Amino acid sequence: MIKSQKILITGGGGMVGRNLQAHARASSHTILAPRSADLDLTNAASTNAYIAHHQPDLIIHAAGKVGGIQANIAAPVEFLELNTTIGRNILMAARAARIPRLLNLSSSCMYPAAGRNPLTEDQILTGPLEPTNEGYALAKIFAMRLCDYITREDPELQYKTLIPCNLYGPHDKFDPSASHLLPAIITKVHDAMTTGEASVEIWGDGTARREFMYAEDAADGIWHAVENFETLPALMNLGLGHDHSVNEYYAAAAAAIGWQGDFTHDLIKPVGMKQKLTSVDKQTTWGWQPNHSLTKGILKTYQFYLEHHAP
Repeated sequence: MIKSQKILITGGGGMVGRNLQAHARASSHTILAPRSADLDLTNAASTNAYIAHHQPDLIIHAAGKVGGIQANIAAPVEFLELNTTIGRNILMAARAARIPRLLNLSSSCMYPAAGRNPLTEDQILTGPLEPTNEGYALAKIFAMRLCDYITREDPELQYKTLIPCNLYGPHDKFDPSASHLLPAIITKVHDAMTTGEASVEIWGDGTARREFMYAEDAADGIWHAVENFETLPALMNLGLGHDHSVNEYYAAAAAAIGWQGDFTHDLIKPVGMKQKLTSVDKQTTWGWQPNHSLTKGILKTYQFYLEHHAP
């Protein structure tokens, strides 16, 4: 029998937040998921007041500014400052209100650019970061460390960090200038099909490898962490344990969508790390794994795109 809890989800309007609320396990709990119009997480006083008033049993911190390579390169100040401010405010407000448990959702961007793949949790802070998203990564490292320090000073406050691999799925961003790789691919391939374009451009040579997990699987893993919090490691990757090349993602999306054109490569464009594959050894030992194949995840994401975003 699952114990019902009052749970605050920050970033309730984002992809992860919405998938968490749509998951079947959410119905077992009382969910607080304020939008930015109701709670400005960049305002420390408002954040403190909200958490002190509602006194959740647990906080899932999923709020923040996210984006792909183009967005990170264009606005490094905002990615660093905004995400650091939000992380600081929510964690310090939770500490002040003595919220006993907090689950901080981080990013595999925290890993060194030259890290050994698969990336194990002990590699964080062992080398320079990938320059194209360094600001975002530094903000995520800050929040992870603050969780560590809070629990170290007061073990009654258990603040833990999950490191999801790249995610995609329902409620994602589909604008190629702001989105991550897979939703951008879906948009580009769909546009090529509807306009009759014979080719789609890929940044770089397409050999860079990435690990993308379907958002519904990520939500399932996060709920498993909420309901098995005592056995959850203080820091753990949440991923697939296998990856694909960028070329393979384009080919998979084209097959799922039904487009039969060709791909070209712009070898001048930045591509980020050559590989970013997380180790799932801790996750496997802990007892959870995702269940969507790449094809199934792309098909479901494309259906969401057609229903909500396609012109």
